[in-house]
Amino acid sequence: MLSSSDLWSRIHAERSALVQTWSTLTSDQWAAASLCGAWTVQEVAGHVVSAAEQTPGNFFKELALAGFSFDKFADRDAKRIAAVGPSDLVRRLQARTTTTNHPPGPTTAMLGEVVVHGEDIRRPLGLSHRPPDETLITVADNWKKTNILIGSKRRIAGVRLRATDAEWSHGDGPEAAGPMLSLVMAMTGRQAFLSDLNGEGVVLLATRH
Repeated sequence: MLSSSDLWSRIHAERSALVQTWSTLTSDQWAAASLCGAWTVQEVAGHVVSAAEQTPGNFFKELALAGFSFDKFADRDAKRIAAVGPSDLVRRLQARTTTTNHPPGPTTAMLGEVVVHGEDIRRPLGLSHRPPDETLITVADNWKKTNILIGSKRRIAGVRLRATDAEWSHGDGPEAAGPMLSLVMAMTGRQAFLSDLNGEGVVLLATRH
């Protein structure tokens, strides 16, 4: 298990990688559809910045203002921050490559947040970035045992997941095998990554959005 300082080092590394990606995007790419619901790339970026700047006190205040609807709160916050524009989004995330504040929840969830939303942006734009094995395994090991927010435990029940580019596997049943990053994304219900996987378990995953 990674220490808190190790987790934050990995979060900061992934944020720095996203800063580099965002710095290269054109206006058309910022306006493109992401893999995260109906959000554009710019709105996903707003959500990433929001999480990076968040504190528990502000989180609960904003959640209350949204009628304690997490989806409403997240959507409103993402769009509000996205409206500052690409250059400010880059600047504000760059400022969060050393800070350790975060909303309520485990630090591992923050690592998963930046990994997954990074791919929500990169994949539809045809861009690539692969976090280190230990980063991806830490995220997968956290999500395999919880249904909070993204329902990963339920989604992968009865399926054996096996990475073909890292030393990691989990579960029993029909197998879904492929790159570790694609397994992590499939655990979150990102159907676009199922094409990277092989095995009878992929059919089951495809039915579990």
